[in-house]
Amino acid sequence: MKKIFSPLIFSLGILLSAQTSGPFTTANEHTETVDSRNAAMVLDFTIDQDAFVNQCISQVNVDNIANTIVTLENYGTRFHTKPSGVQASHDIKNWWQALVDDAGRTDISVEEFNHGFTNQVSVIVTIPGSVSPDEIVVIGGHLDCGDYWIQDFAPGADDNASGIATLTETLRILLANNFHPKKTVQIMGYAAEEIGLYGSADIAETYKNQSKNVLAVLQLDMTNYKGSSFDTAINNDGAYTSAELNLFLIDLLEHYNSSGDHIITYGFSKCNYACSDHASWTQNGFNASFTMESAFEDSNPNIHTTNDTFAAMGNDASHSAKFVKIALEFVIEIAKSSNLSTADLNAPKLQIAIDQRDLVYRFDNFNGQLDSVVIFGSDGQKIKSVEKPDNNGKISMKSVPAGAYVAIFKDSNGKNFSKKFLLK
Repeated sequence: MKKIFSPLIFSLGILLSAQTSGPFTTANEHTETVDSRNAAMVLDFTIDQDAFVNQCISQVNVDNIANTIVTLENYGTRFHTKPSGVQASHDIKNWWQALVDDAGRTDISVEEFNHGFTNQVSVIVTIPGSVSPDEIVVIGGHLDCGDYWIQDFAPGADDNASGIATLTETLRILLANNFHPKKTVQIMGYAAEEIGLYGSADIAETYKNQSKNVLAVLQLDMTNYKGSSFDTAINNDGAYTSAELNLFLIDLLEHYNSSGDHIITYGFSKCNYACSDHASWTQNGFNASFTMESAFEDSNPNIHTTNDTFAAMGNDASHSAKFVKIALEFVIEIAKSSNLSTADLNAPKLQIAIDQRDLVYRFDNFNGQLDSVVIFGSDGQKIKSVEKPDNNGKISMKSVPAGAYVAIFKDSNGKNFSKKFLLK
């Protein structure tokens, strides 16, 4: 995670990095860019891949994650100007290529993205879409660590070896399950995040200039320190994240992680600045979200110090395992698998519509009984709740302001069904 600097210190940092300008503009320009995004597109994302998602999230291996974190920590430093930092970026490319080769997937590419400002490379895995290859889903995290004052010994176990380990395990599981998405999936390890998001900004700007159709981006930066009472904090910085995509994260977490073997609790938090690579994507007009390991005020106190080690996190990667599950859910549900199981096709389906500011809902293939309906805003605030509703009916939204929302329907067995909607 990029730490915030005072204006004086940030200017010194730019001089030290031999850069004359950074990738970011003013907060007002951020807001203008973010407001131009296509909210309706994100609100159309559906959740219907239950069988395949549950198959994949059941295969997360904590030891794999731990081994990757320790291996990256053992470079000593991955600061972008250091030889070990440059070597680490090439090695990550080789690790990901080896996973692809072992799976026999000749359709998948693993490429280095070179930057003019550093010898450290970013790494991009591309799993091509079978139906809509021009539509792209991105998950990523930075591969460097340290900062201007901590360069020579910067283990960076949490920040951000844990994120790269999360991405690596996500890739392994997708390959092990022969994932062939309908839309293109890209997994990215970004160079030079710690000096000002330079690697991701370079990629996002390139994609914008090439008119690439990136549907959604999920940032994984620091995943293995549980500093809050909940497991993950959805970043709801309005200028740097997509409110609509955040609703989709709520949708996923409520659907897959509210009960059973894969419970993940969540809250909300703000950095109040461009704290990680998601901001590079929103700056360039793309929908991006950042799900953090804790609330910002509860962040790992050891990052950007020599104490950011796996041992300081208890030599346990269980917290990162939750983020592998989130990444798998995000990728599979947006990009969609090419094959749906019979169970998926026959699952209960929820349909909703807005009629004169009433939320009208209907279930198909549903023989149970609804227990409750809860409606959340994009900031995570509960807007309305109804106990023991009819299985088909309507809920008045006349007193609710315009905006994007998600409705969570729970049946008597504790299963959740959810839909996003837009009130105008």
